[in-house]
Amino acid sequence: MDPVRDSGRRPAVRTAVRAAVAMVCATAALVAAGPADAADAPAKQRIEVEIPGPEHGGDAGSGHARVPAAGSPAKTTSRLSPAERSADGRVTKMIDNGSTADRLDVVVIGDGYTADELARFHTDAEQKWAEVTAVEPYTTYRNLFNVWTVDAVSHDSGVSGDPDPATVRDTALGSFFWCENIERLLCIDQPKVDAYVAKAPAADLVIVLANSAKYGGAGYNEPSATLGYEGISTASAGHPKSGQVAIHETGHSLGKLADEYFYAGVPEYEKYTGPEPGESNSSALPADRMAAQRAKWYRWLGEESPDGATVGAYEGGNYFVTGLYRPTDNSLMRVLGKPFNLPGVESMIAGFYQHARIATPLTPTDRTLRLRHTAKVSVPKLSGADGRQPVVRWYLDGRELRRFEGRTEVSVAELWLFDFRTHRLTVTAEDRTPSVRDPKVKRTLRSSVDWNVRL
Repeated sequence: MDPVRDSGRRPAVRTAVRAAVAMVCATAALVAAGPADAADAPAKQRIEVEIPGPEHGGDAGSGHARVPAAGSPAKTTSRLSPAERSADGRVTKMIDNGSTADRLDVVVIGDGYTADELARFHTDAEQKWAEVTAVEPYTTYRNLFNVWTVDAVSHDSGVSGDPDPATVRDTALGSFFWCENIERLLCIDQPKVDAYVAKAPAADLVIVLANSAKYGGAGYNEPSATLGYEGISTASAGHPKSGQVAIHETGHSLGKLADEYFYAGVPEYEKYTGPEPGESNSSALPADRMAAQRAKWYRWLGEESPDGATVGAYEGGNYFVTGLYRPTDNSLMRVLGKPFNLPGVESMIAGFYQHARIATPLTPTDRTLRLRHTAKVSVPKLSGADGRQPVVRWYLDGRELRRFEGRTEVSVAELWLFDFRTHRLTVTAEDRTPSVRDPKVKRTLRSSVDWNVRL
């Protein structure tokens, strides 16, 4: 494990009580502060981010650090011409798969791109998203996502800290390497990022691409209380491993997964003795007790996982060498370049469906449909290798109309209505993926649309 100087490391199991106490303390501090102190509080606020693993090695991460929310203390003032300002903040829908209400919306923002380099930013964004969707379950569910780009025009090309700590560049988002004296830790000014995120119609996940080929990134994995996104992943646009770093971070933000690596040789993390962790891929239970208690990933025990191991209970994970178990030896939550393991895939799909629905009405539902109307619904195609697609079924007043199974539109005239009453037409779409075994998650993979219909 790379020895990172990290005074911000904390045990992985952070309870709701601790979070609540921190919030109360922060609020009390602001109330007690004078007006000048309160105004300066955002600049002094520090937030926890994940540090990527070393460039030359497989570790997906190497701990956490608390960093300034407002970025580098070496402040610069952007000096943009009128033409540059007119391009700044432009929003483009790079991937359009439907309504923001029914899709998981990803916002990609570049930093260190001048106005003349915005075309390259768009190319970099496309390439990085292609890297993300080459990994399951993103591959299968790529059509559940919309991807937006927001142009952030920087005065200087490149970002601070590249190639060395003395390099300072004037950029839109204040990205900089050597954050907290860790070369590969790529931090940003989060308030500036949020100002650009707010320009997009919706944001469930944010990716910041630095105009750099230097290895680095960071995981800002706390949800935004104001804009609603799950987290920010920072990455170098020009480094071949940066896409893997970003995907690993989405394992935290979307999948709510724990890290599966651990700190060998660090006394504080030699043995875990606390309560059962909340994350789905971390447990204090060995395999036999997990199976007996029907807990955590017991439904997957003994199955062959995409990362090349049999699902079991492998000791070490969530930062602790002993006392906690992970589902497989080396998944993406531990090693870059590996896929998610089976429990991880299930958690990622659950995260996708927290923000996406697979049945979107194309015909308005707020009016009664008559004989001349057609009920239409959009159901995204799945892109998995097995060819599996959502099951689409139609019902009239709760009775299934089997002849319409698989269709995405049905005309009212086809319903053979014989009275003048108002009836209820329902379409359901259900994703019956074998990658989800938890009944609670399965219930989220189904959505329906209703219309009132009559002669």
